[in-house]
Amino acid sequence: MITSPDLKFLLRHPAHFIALGFGSGLAKKAPGTFGTLVGLPLFALLLALPGTFHLPLIAALFVIGIPLCTRTGNALGVPDHGAIVWDEIVAMLLVLEYTPLDWRWWLVSFTLFRLYDIWKPAPIRQCDARLKGGFGVMFDDLLAALYAIASLKALQWLTLNW
Repeated sequence: MITSPDLKFLLRHPAHFIALGFGSGLAKKAPGTFGTLVGLPLFALLLALPGTFHLPLIAALFVIGIPLCTRTGNALGVPDHGAIVWDEIVAMLLVLEYTPLDWRWWLVSFTLFRLYDIWKPAPIRQCDARLKGGFGVMFDDLLAALYAIASLKALQWLTLNW
């Protein structure tokens, strides 16, 4: 049975609250974009920690996201329901880790990540279709983040060398 997430569902279990991006996934339009936006202030908080903690913490949030997204997807009756946005949040944290601390570059990073997350070029689309459960939910966004980081680094190189 497919459940439509609402405030009651969001608050029913801590896994739902986190997987639905603290409520950002309840947005009627573009929940993935709203979830990605949540990554921006969370990364600003992450900056309070020494840089050596960033990647291990982001990796831990990825791993924790697997059972959270599995549980929430099962409860919703759709493994990769659009309201599940923890994957976008964690992926955006990763992209920002490789982004200069300048609002313009953050905007570029946000745009690149959303582009790849929506477009799903190969092999993202194939992974999205084949990998199921919480791992599949998290992994395709990890790939989109890697594409965004590669594109960001190429743009940075171009701006410095041309």
